[in-house]
This record gives sequence, C-alpha cells and structure tokens, in this order.
Amino acid sequence: MDATEVDAALFDVFGTMTDWRSSVTAELAAVGARTGLTADWAGVTDDWRRLYRPYLGKIITGAMPWRPLDEVHRLMLDEVLPRHGLDALGEAERAELVRAWHRLRAWPDAAAGLESLHQGRLITGTLSNGGVGLLARLTKHAGLRFDCILSAELARSYKTDPRVYLTAAGLLDVEPHRVLMVACHPDDLEAAARVGFRTAYIPRPLEWGPDAPPVAPPSGVDLVADDVPALAQALRV
Repeated sequence: MDATEVDAALFDVFGTMTDWRSSVTAELAAVGARTGLTADWAGVTDDWRRLYRPYLGKIITGAMPWRPLDEVHRLMLDEVLPRHGLDALGEAERAELVRAWHRLRAWPDAAAGLESLHQGRLITGTLSNGGVGLLARLTKHAGLRFDCILSAELARSYKTDPRVYLTAAGLLDVEPHRVLMVACHPDDLEAAARVGFRTAYIPRPLEWGPDAPPVAPPSGVDLVADDVPALAQALRV
C-alpha cells in the first residue's frame, strides 16, 4: 500500500492496542481475593468477552435498544457470574469490574508505535466500541496518545455496522478510501473494507491467551504489520 493514499489511521482498541484478557483477569482476581471468592478468573474473563459479539449483534440488528458499552458490559457480567458460582459479588464489586475495561494495559509496543506515527502527517484516532468517556480514560491510563477519540457511540451503534466507519470518516472530513482501519480482528477489517476503508492487520496471538488458535489475516487486507512500530515504519512518508 502506498502510504500517500491515506490521511488518517483509526485503531481498534480492545485487543489491538490493549491486552484486555490479562488486565481484566487481574482485576477479577483482586476482587475475588478481597471478597474471599475463588474461581478460574481467566475463564470468567473469556466467558465475559465471548458474550460481546452476541450482545452487540442484537443492538446492530435492532433486536435490543442501543445502550452504552458500560451498560452492555454489566448485562454480560450479570449473565456470566452465576455460571462460575460468583452470585455473591455485590453491586459495588460489579460496578468496579465494569470499570476495569477503562483501565486496560497497553501491549508493550503500542505506545511507542503511536508516538512514531504522531511525528508524521497522518491523523491518528481510536475507532472502538468503547464509549468516548471510556476511551478517554483508557487511553490516558494506558499511555496511548491519539490525535482524536472516535467511538461507535457517535453513530449510536457498534462495529461492524457500516454506519460506525462512515460516521468516523465524515467527522474527520476524510474520504473513506483515504482512511486506514487498523485492527487484529478480521471481521472489523472486512467491515471497514466494505465501506471503502483501507485496512491494516496487526496480529495479536496472545489476545485470548497462550493456548488460543492462530488467527489468519483477512483476505484482501492492504497491509500486515508485526506490531505498531512496524506499522508506523510502513506508513512513514
């Protein structure tokens, strides 16, 4: 891909730029230690996250009214906890765990790669299902510097709804074909490509833990980079 063909690079955040699995698992374990509860905390995290697509899919199709991601995370958490014998967790602990998604740790390469991109001409931004407030807190906590915070919330929907991508391009006043979507999730990149975005794939083999099967890049992706610094190098013009 010719880097002169794009004016903005928008990044998925959960998984692509941050390690949600180990971050949320650690917060679950801390709450468990404080309350005297035990569980397979990584398993709780995985089951919580596996509800993500089904819940958001209902909102995209209109089967469920739109609501902020924090509220969706709470619905998912309330469904998951009984499966692991954690019904005893109270309101304060559940609210704290929902906010754990505001405090995710960045992957080790993410901040340095963004700083390198910041030196160039491209606009950088988030394009995440997290709400604007969540993303503002998360990126500050994780040390990730973007030029702007864009969220699916601004389209009152969630990825992979095409309106999310087109709303972001419109707010930036950049033609869709000059926007690069960066993600580790093939479905996100495929949806972005369908509305005309260019796409870049960054593999995150540890997103679902060391035993997860490998994820192949989607067919037709414009760029594959090992990490964010490698992406910055490829986009340097």
